[in-house]
Amino acid sequence: PQRARLILQPRHTPARIAHRGGGHDAPENTLAAIRQAAENGATGVELDLEFTADGVPILMHDETVDRTTDGSGSLRDLTFAEVRKFNPAAKHRLWRDYRGEKIPTLREAVLESMHYDLIIYFDVKGHANQAVEALKHLYLEYPRLYNTSIVCSFMPDVVYKMRQADRNVVTALTHRPWSFSHWGDGKPRFDSFWKHYLTLALDVVMDWSMHNFLWHFCGVSAFLVQKNFVSQEYVRQWSAKGIQVVAWTVNTIAEKMYYENVLQASYITDSLIEDCDPHY
Repeated sequence: PQRARLILQPRHTPARIAHRGGGHDAPENTLAAIRQAAENGATGVELDLEFTADGVPILMHDETVDRTTDGSGSLRDLTFAEVRKFNPAAKHRLWRDYRGEKIPTLREAVLESMHYDLIIYFDVKGHANQAVEALKHLYLEYPRLYNTSIVCSFMPDVVYKMRQADRNVVTALTHRPWSFSHWGDGKPRFDSFWKHYLTLALDVVMDWSMHNFLWHFCGVSAFLVQKNFVSQEYVRQWSAKGIQVVAWTVNTIAEKMYYENVLQASYITDSLIEDCDPHY
């Protein structure tokens, strides 16, 4: 618990974590974003772990490269050599400032983050066994990560398997209520009546499970939750269980002041320098 506290609030004050490295301030999930986050005063960075077709762990939020790069296609069909040719800054609002940027490997991102003394939140999107294996080797290679990073995922199996592989790794569950039935912006995922209500039922079960037993079963130290569901009472309830709440994505100065001064809880943000819309 003591080590987890130092990772979650390293200076005994709420941590400011740059979402995908701070996707508003620099191209998301790039080394440039990590450097920019450090320069802008972030406590840490949240980085998304994905894999290329030939099994190389890289930073990428989506399963495809289309949204953020000048390339096209699914990661499961693209080798690392192919992915490396794409420009991850191509569709960013500040693309002119980030020419020559490459999609980084997980190792490159870790080295860059450690160089700037940033806490790392590894967000694992899926591929539980592959991700656990890659992270396990990384922790053994760079033992400093045990005191400076946390592995988080929406998927309880990823967190459970990580803890089984190495109990010294600090972990967190990520949760957005109604995520099976709705997109991040609140729009329903399905037009079909029965699919919508089936996923709503799944959401209710998942929410109950997350709050009642999965956190304990998975052995987590933190709960990363979508900010709309966070209150003083919510933070207090988790704190009574020895769990710290980290909210995402907190993007206005007013919200940040509320988290830092009232809730005294860490938060994940798309920008360290100005108010911005959330990046889904």
